Amino acid sequence: MNLLRQVVGIDVAKDELVCTYGVIKSDFIVEFKSSMVFKNSLTGFEKLSNWALKLSLESSELYYVMEATGVYHQKFAYWLHGKSYKVVIVLPNKISNFARTLEIKTVTDKTASEAITKFGLSRSLDSWQPPLELYRNIKQLTRERDQIVAERTVIKNQIHAENSEAYPNKRTLERLDARKKLLNVQEAQIKKEIEELIASNQDVKESIENMTSIPGVGRLTAAVVIAETNGFELIRNKKQLSSYAGFDIKEKQSGTSVKGKPKISKKGNKYVRKAMHLPSLTAVRHCQIYKDIYARLVGRHGVKMKALVCIQRKLLELMFILFKNQTTFNAEYEEMKKVLLHNATEPSNLALS
Repeated sequence: MNLLRQVVGIDVAKDELVCTYGVIKSDFIVEFKSSMVFKNSLTGFEKLSNWALKLSLESSELYYVMEATGVYHQKFAYWLHGKSYKVVIVLPNKISNFARTLEIKTVTDKTASEAITKFGLSRSLDSWQPPLELYRNIKQLTRERDQIVAERTVIKNQIHAENSEAYPNKRTLERLDARKKLLNVQEAQIKKEIEELIASNQDVKESIENMTSIPGVGRLTAAVVIAETNGFELIRNKKQLSSYAGFDIKEKQSGTSVKGKPKISKKGNKYVRKAMHLPSLTAVRHCQIYKDIYARLVGRHGVKMKALVCIQRKLLELMFILFKNQTTFNAEYEEMKKVLLHNATEPSNLALS
């Protein structure tokens, strides 16, 4: 029987790489040939590569498939790409959804690597390409700024608590105020560096300008989204984008006795979700389109935060569309689309269909 594909599925952790080598032949039966654990280091990469090459057959290309797990997979992915190996990086939710379809009774690192291998053998694969250095640098800066803002919030709370005491310590307040001023200076520096990076690439600059044409979306929000998604590299459609950001809906329901409330999974990129919060508030206040959507949703279920999350998802999906189509926000088009959608759901129209 002919070999159709061979894959090394890798479950990536901070200190180790749990690997499973598998093949699929013309009878479409998946076979796991070997499993090994290697250190997540340069010496481990070399040993893993030698192990895989000894097992692999020349009649088919060998794919290294792994999840996008935070930052721990990045060094290995860059190392493999530098060696001209076929690297495939898959969104975590795609792997977890696929794993639910398998008969896995006990979840371990080994069974996780086997699930990744089976995914690689049974699905169409797109080879991973390293993101632009520009995206990587912007992501590092936006995450640094996020840490600074969080630290500044803590200091502001400390200042408030100290001032609320019966006898505030003057020296303590001076030190806290000095730290707050330092963080303000550092945040301003980071924002300036981000703007310089955006200005250095005309395509990225135009993409940012297109996305910021959406009411409520600022340059920093657009920079976070474009950097965290590596220019939407792994995203093929709006559904994948929602899943990547953790806006996808999960629902627990069984028969008539078990019916949990639907809620977003939050199993995605928290930086993207966080970046969409303030834009959604601004859009609801200052854009009639989103104001109407928000009012309709709140009128339906009465939960303001739930409606706001829906607006966040809609804004993110629209940013993706504008990025892909290289166009700007058109309020008249959005209004027309809303009218057409409303007419399509009218009883008279439904009767004609």
